Amino acid sequence: MTMTLQSQEKASLHYMVREPKIKSAHAPVIILMHGVGSNEHDLFSLANQFPDNFLVISARGPLTLSTGRYAWFHVDFATGKPVINFEEQEKSRQLIAKFIGEMKAKYSFDEKNIFLGGFSQGGIMSYSVALTNPGLVKGIAVMSGRLLQEIHPMVQPSEELKKLNVFISHGIEDELLTIDYARDAKQWLENKGITPEYHEYHAAHQLLPQMTADMLKWLRKTSI
Repeated sequence: MTMTLQSQEKASLHYMVREPKIKSAHAPVIILMHGVGSNEHDLFSLANQFPDNFLVISARGPLTLSTGRYAWFHVDFATGKPVINFEEQEKSRQLIAKFIGEMKAKYSFDEKNIFLGGFSQGGIMSYSVALTNPGLVKGIAVMSGRLLQEIHPMVQPSEELKKLNVFISHGIEDELLTIDYARDAKQWLENKGITPEYHEYHAAHQLLPQMTADMLKWLRKTSI
């Protein structure tokens, strides 16, 4: 097993990687994306909980907020509701899609078994990338995130879209991104022919061990 930090000189994004413990030319892969103000080390702390056959990559958002703190786009909560810089989100969405291609070229993994996973803003980016690029990934795990309304008109109905596997977990007591965001996303996805695996927890804006356990259980059965 190898766990390393890769520099941006070798890819569009800084990232950390845990190579599969079980070597295979067809390993499934998950690319993890952190929330605003965090970094690639955050979700990478979960790397050894993923199945042994998985390639685990944790990417850093391209925007620097301060030392050790990064984001995929700027967001303002001054009004009580999140107001985002959509142009930055779009740049990050395109950058992530490019990054996936770079990872394909660098590592040996199953192109039909690519997953995205993210907490908060990382979950937002998982939705944005997967829904606007049907067929690029097999599934997404969205933890305490939301589906941007600005993305809705960019999503085109297709059979590939209906095949997208989606895991949603959210805390009922989340005051930053309220539970309504998760419930609305579930309804919107179902209207598009996607049936997500949906979980609510008695939790705030946080990632609890049970959330991780449920996500990993979903990932194991979905990556077969």
